[in-house]
Amino acid sequence: MAEVVLKNIKKVYPNLEPKKGKKAEGEHKHNLKVTEEGVLAVQDFNLDIQDREFIVLVGPSGCGKSTTLRMIAGLEEISGGELYIDGRLVNDVAPKDRDIAMVFQNYALYPHMTVYENMAFSLKLKKLPKGEIDKKVREAAEILDITQYLDRKPKALSGGQRQRVAIGRAIVRNPKVFLMDEPLSNLDAKLRNQMRAEIIKLRQRIDTTFIYVTHDQTEAMTLGDRIVIMKDGVIQQIGTPEEVFNHPANLFVAGFIGMPQMNLFDARLERRADGVYEVLLENARIQLSEEKQARLEANGVQSQAIKLGVRPEHIMLAGEGSQMIHGTVDVSEMMGSAVHLHLQACGRDTIIIIQAMDMQGPNRVDFSVGQRIAFTFGGNIVHVFDPESGKNLEQ
Repeated sequence: MAEVVLKNIKKVYPNLEPKKGKKAEGEHKHNLKVTEEGVLAVQDFNLDIQDREFIVLVGPSGCGKSTTLRMIAGLEEISGGELYIDGRLVNDVAPKDRDIAMVFQNYALYPHMTVYENMAFSLKLKKLPKGEIDKKVREAAEILDITQYLDRKPKALSGGQRQRVAIGRAIVRNPKVFLMDEPLSNLDAKLRNQMRAEIIKLRQRIDTTFIYVTHDQTEAMTLGDRIVIMKDGVIQQIGTPEEVFNHPANLFVAGFIGMPQMNLFDARLERRADGVYEVLLENARIQLSEEKQARLEANGVQSQAIKLGVRPEHIMLAGEGSQMIHGTVDVSEMMGSAVHLHLQACGRDTIIIIQAMDMQGPNRVDFSVGQRIAFTFGGNIVHVFDPESGKNLEQ
């Protein structure tokens, strides 16, 4: 069990592209910053991970999350900053001496060994007594419900079973830190759901610090105590799942967290003469909640153009009226318990989620393509962003 601290961690890769004249400082390559040192894959990464905390690094492909994990594991050299595990500076410590265990995306099992031999391999290298090895392997197999597969080779197992073996191989080492690099991405949707539940149960049974990398926001929201959202090698926000969902720090986080993603409109924020803030969108003038008023006032926000964010599940259908927003139905998707309506509204594609039960009974409404509908939303659930910087004006 251990605390992990990353201070100003940086990873720079050499820029191998042939130079066409001198590169300007701060130039961007594939959304990553290029300096005289090279391509900045991770920069200014600061994070304190508490003992036994489950931290999830999430972001799109190429954002630097796996690179960060590999630096913690010792598989990538740290270009700058300091990494501490259990209070010890480990920048130059070999991976085998960091007391960590890593589960890879592709399982990385030895195909010629049985499940038992795969799980016992690292313990044999440590020259532990056979009895102790057997006890640790069988305890881990029991936790993961793979005891019946101990004599099989990996090729005789399903993807989910192989991933359990890979996790079991890490468990037997009883590491201070458990690293997982997109361990479920090779599984189908049903298996991913099952394995996600297994990891939650596993976390409850072994008190270890977890650092988990994924591009899947569902995994991030369901597994993490805190989530670290990354883009282009830079941390965008750190917070609990509730914090990043309800209070996104910027437009990127707002668009990345939530399925379907948040609707974003070009709108206006106005501060009336009496100090009250309202948002203006099409014909609607919606007063913000007292909590939001207080935050905007504390930040000294004045009337300005904004990007207005509203999640699909927070939009309400409404009758015709002068204060309503209007849209035209493009697509109606039945998603089981809910219907996703895609509208053309305010010059952009807008999604509204309607619970299927609300569309049944004598008041049932069928939404056909081209149908005009009106909607609105409350002033307590909107998000206001600066259109230039993308920053949430409440933060």
